[in-house]
Amino acid sequence: MTDKEKMLNGDLYISGCEELNNDHARSAKFMEEYNDVHTSKPRRKELIREFFKSVGEYVTFAGTLQVDYGYNITVGENFYANFDTILLDVNEIIIGNNVMFGPRVGLYTAGHPVSFQERNSNLEYGKKIVIGDNCWLGGNVVVNPGVTIGSGTVIASGAVVTKDIPSEVIAGGVPCKVIRKINEDDRKYWQEEIKKYRNS
Repeated sequence: MTDKEKMLNGDLYISGCEELNNDHARSAKFMEEYNDVHTSKPRRKELIREFFKSVGEYVTFAGTLQVDYGYNITVGENFYANFDTILLDVNEIIIGNNVMFGPRVGLYTAGHPVSFQERNSNLEYGKKIVIGDNCWLGGNVVVNPGVTIGSGTVIASGAVVTKDIPSEVIAGGVPCKVIRKINEDDRKYWQEEIKKYRNS
């Protein structure tokens, strides 16, 4: 297997091989144009569609966007990310429908051996990240390799998500833990707030 094949398989690999260096050069070209303040919104949308594995309708990354490769990223319908998103996609990143990111959210599929002797060999690996439908990740949330966040979940600002989080909960902290379930009282409260807005 090539190092790229090993990377995509979630095995140890070396990122400095010629094939991955070429892929990084392609990413650098994409980021240079995407992050240029003179790039129009329509062109930005075109670039995302050309560069990512799959993108739904109404996908917005505000401000700058940093990626490793792009071809491992799938984004669903109706997605919005506030400023300065980082997507380290040495393995798959799958983002569902109706997902929102606050500023400076980072999804990091990349990992390294914890023992320095092996880490100094320049070997690394990647594990898939999945964000379910209808999730909201607050500002400065970091999601670590191999994590799945269930649908309808809210991750509080500043959380570091190191393990899977179930659906329809509020979670936060370092490391991120479930705080509580999202319940019917939450829905009733926000339904009333929306009713007030519409009647004002």
